[in-house]
Amino acid sequence: MSLNDSLSNALSTIMNAERVGKKECLIRPSSNMIKKVLELMQTNGYIGGFTESKERKEEITVNLLKQINKCNSIKPRFSVNSEEFEKFENRFLPAKDFGILIISTSKGLMTHNEAKKKSIGGRLIAFCY
Repeated sequence: MSLNDSLSNALSTIMNAERVGKKECLIRPSSNMIKKVLELMQTNGYIGGFTESKERKEEITVNLLKQINKCNSIKPRFSVNSEEFEKFENRFLPAKDFGILIISTSKGLMTHNEAKKKSIGGRLIAFCY
């Protein structure tokens, strides 16, 4: 496994564990960005909880709810302003109001719905539905 993009590796691990029906999976290495993406997925109901290992700080155990059809990182990281979200929703999400795009903004990571409400743009990081 290539360690060039730890977010892509984490989302692939989650996706593979979901496909085979596991109840939890182990992600390593971890980063602040991965933790924030997991928080967004948790608040939107795609994963259960996640815990960081006490002995090894670079390990995260994620509880799966069998709610994810697909999740992946977006490469290249497209810049998007608040008026362009619909174009990328059509490209990465299967239907309107189904799934989330995760955006890196000047106010931190957030879903595309939050970014629309605040009318701020950023860079596309990942999607999940």
